[in-house]
Amino acid sequence: MSQRVIALVAAAGRGTRLGAEIPKAFVPLRGRTLVERSVTAMETSEVVDEIIVLVSPDMENHARSVLKHYPQVRFVHGGGERADSIWQGLQAIRDENAVVLIHDAARALTPPGMISRVANAVLKGAPAVIPVVPVADTIKRVAGQAVVDTPDRSSLRAVQTPQGFDLAQLRAANEKYFLADDPGFVATDDASLMEWFGVDVLCVQGDPMAFKITSPIDLTLAQTITNEAEPTIFEVPSS
Repeated sequence: MSQRVIALVAAAGRGTRLGAEIPKAFVPLRGRTLVERSVTAMETSEVVDEIIVLVSPDMENHARSVLKHYPQVRFVHGGGERADSIWQGLQAIRDENAVVLIHDAARALTPPGMISRVANAVLKGAPAVIPVVPVADTIKRVAGQAVVDTPDRSSLRAVQTPQGFDLAQLRAANEKYFLADDPGFVATDDASLMEWFGVDVLCVQGDPMAFKITSPIDLTLAQTITNEAEPTIFEVPSS
């Protein structure tokens, strides 16, 4: 039996840097919210068997309304931090042997083909896979306001999502991380957690369209790409 592919779409964060009055995942873009666009991309990839959307408890009813045309989607309450949300999602997966894709709803324009590329690399045996793109800017390491050094950017990559993993190994890494009194680092993404756990991480080609919508200028760029005028009013959903 082939492994199922399960996508966890992280939509529980507040996304305050975007400046909206509602959580970032529910901000509209061309008449469709970021989370809806991310869910659509997962479906269109034709490799995802199940989609779990991670939401804050106070946004669940709104999320169900936004995604009412996706009856196959399951909703799981996220935690206070991104890592907590992912751990909650992993525990909600019923499968023991599967491929799991971890995706940020804010990367709403991610091409379905890139999703397939990540999933297929895990299905072929890689325990951890991340999509990456070259770094265009010169990067400085700093301490306070002083430059420490300038890494060679030819070996640097910007990491995108979805990131793909063997479910059993990602669960094991999370268990060790959350049971540790002091893991010694903060997991900023799931690949860093797997690196810490001792798992090799494979890189595949990312896509510029998979940029993360974090700030107002990112939203403006996304609106330009999708040929839609910038929304100026954000409404808080009624409870």
